[in-house]
Amino acid sequence: MSMRNRVKPEFLSFGAEVRRLRKAAGLNQQELADLVNVTRSYITQIESGRTRCRRDFALRLDRALKSGTTIVEAWDELLESIKSDKYPEFFANFPKAEQSASMLRAFEERIVYGLFQTEAYARVLLGDDDALKNRMRRQEILRHNPCPTVSVVMDETVLYREVGGKETMKEQLEHLIELSQRDKINLQIAPICYIRNVWTPFVIATLPDQRQVVYTDNAYGGETTTSPRHVALVSETFVMLQGEALNVRDTRALIRKVVEERWT
Repeated sequence: MSMRNRVKPEFLSFGAEVRRLRKAAGLNQQELADLVNVTRSYITQIESGRTRCRRDFALRLDRALKSGTTIVEAWDELLESIKSDKYPEFFANFPKAEQSASMLRAFEERIVYGLFQTEAYARVLLGDDDALKNRMRRQEILRHNPCPTVSVVMDETVLYREVGGKETMKEQLEHLIELSQRDKINLQIAPICYIRNVWTPFVIATLPDQRQVVYTDNAYGGETTTSPRHVALVSETFVMLQGEALNVRDTRALIRKVVEERWT
């Protein structure tokens, strides 16, 4: 088993936040290490989740990166997760699972999958600057090295449902085409038809230790579960969706056609 597979998901999430803020500040690991008087290898260990720093060091990182209290707040959340030591409670906040996942599988029936949304498209849906920043920040997982494998099936109607006008839709669909050409992203469009057990959008996050969590949308904001029975049901549903959906190449061709015929 690799070192990554033995790392606690909570540590991976904390390390990802430190890495995000360091890159946002335009610093490499050595430059940050110099600012806080530690070795580069120590910064590497924190960012990869192989060690947990002290709270006073989290404060030093916030000062060095001019990030307010973002890192120390993440450290406090990490401590609470360790204290509770109950895996389902960790998943109460699905984005944490998402950020440390090795694989994500998702189905969307009304709008573009959140991690694939352009800023203009997301702005229309969210209408709130803080929510928009959080959505864009979550998408940084697609630039991680290594990045997770992401397989997404979207209903065909998503391509035709206007969000923000023609320019926004054209940009969004062209972004989908670009994403679909990346090595670890698998995008498929499901034709408009009845598919058994498909009732609501969902995401399945698989962590490096192969444990899984499912998030499903509902009228009240969403539900997270780690129940083996529920995970198995949603995983089976995703397999059926992939079987009914267009393959990746034909999906890309369909998106191009919709851009030309409807949004240009």
